[in-house]
Amino acid sequence: MMKKLVSLALAAVLAVSAVGCGSSSDSSSSTADSAQSTEAAADGATFKIGGIGPITGGAAIYGQAVMNAAQMAVDKINADGGINGYQVEFRFEDDEHDAEKSVNAYNTLKDWGMQMLMGTVTSTPCTAVSAKTEEDNMFQLTPSGSAVESIAPANAFRVCFSDPNQGTASAQYIGENKLASKVAVIYNSSDVYSSGIYQTFATEAANQGFEIVAAEAFTEDSKTDFSVQLQKAKEAGAELVFLPIYYTEASIILTQANTMGYDPMFFGCDGMDGILGVENFDTSLAEDLMLLTPFVADAQDEKTQAFVSEYKEKFNDTPNQFAADAYDAMLIIKEAAEKAGVTPDMSVSDICEAMKTAMTEITFDGLTGEGMTWSADGEPTKAPKAMKIVDGAYTAM
Repeated sequence: MMKKLVSLALAAVLAVSAVGCGSSSDSSSSTADSAQSTEAAADGATFKIGGIGPITGGAAIYGQAVMNAAQMAVDKINADGGINGYQVEFRFEDDEHDAEKSVNAYNTLKDWGMQMLMGTVTSTPCTAVSAKTEEDNMFQLTPSGSAVESIAPANAFRVCFSDPNQGTASAQYIGENKLASKVAVIYNSSDVYSSGIYQTFATEAANQGFEIVAAEAFTEDSKTDFSVQLQKAKEAGAELVFLPIYYTEASIILTQANTMGYDPMFFGCDGMDGILGVENFDTSLAEDLMLLTPFVADAQDEKTQAFVSEYKEKFNDTPNQFAADAYDAMLIIKEAAEKAGVTPDMSVSDICEAMKTAMTEITFDGLTGEGMTWSADGEPTKAPKAMKIVDGAYTAM
């Protein structure tokens, strides 16, 4: 899939199945439930599913959304009778969008007894962890790790589009809708997500009737001043600037473009999702920003509205695409596990082998796509969607 767009809560939030606050009696009940669940797990009576992602640091809006929505899905699964009659325990670990910390989080979850992994959230950490899950032959489903390398092993699958698919789909959307004849690109050459999208975008652009008049890179060490890149785009006459980057850097670019009087159209991918939540960012600058993402919170279908309503009630926030990916991911795991007939007393490797086969046999209707299917290489098949920010809200195009 693809790829384009807080603080750390109490450590207990990462380990227990309930999210939120309650009275003292609620707390006692949660403690008792947790103790009961731990005892059951020791007897092999529950599935232990782990999650990894950034819930602190610059990409925290992604990890927090994934953690929250995954827990919502687990609560639903358990309320509906579990997986093959067994309850599910879910534990989420913070990796701060750092590969080394993500591997450490994986080892922590292994020590806890994890049997399947829903993660990781971002691409570079996901790629590092997938090498470890391959060694252990543990089933891995990432909701949003979109780099090609993130699911290179046969045990790894994803919910989102890969980076190449996002780049190709973005170029096709711009070309087919005749949004611009001259396009500039600003991308992070040190990030596999960003550079991967750019490469396939540039290839497909040649087929879509528009010209890339400027392709300007930056790195992790130079992502606070984009005046040079923007000036080159402006001088080249770019009517649209494609930003296959994350929302934090995008917010800086939009601010600096406004300061220099440059007002092109801006177009991003799923990493852009979250820009309206950037602290101290003037969200009016994101008006008419377009992005490809598989989920729009204001969609009117019953499934989306029920999810958004519950998420808002539980977390006092509007779910983004990463939340939807994670919610789907947990329900996909349930569907594949039931297709495979796996049970918690099976070995991690045996569970993985059964899940690998089942993933290629199921069809899933979720928040992020209808009729979703998977090939043996772990890639999903589903249609891309586009959204636009109008009056400070994401709106389906």
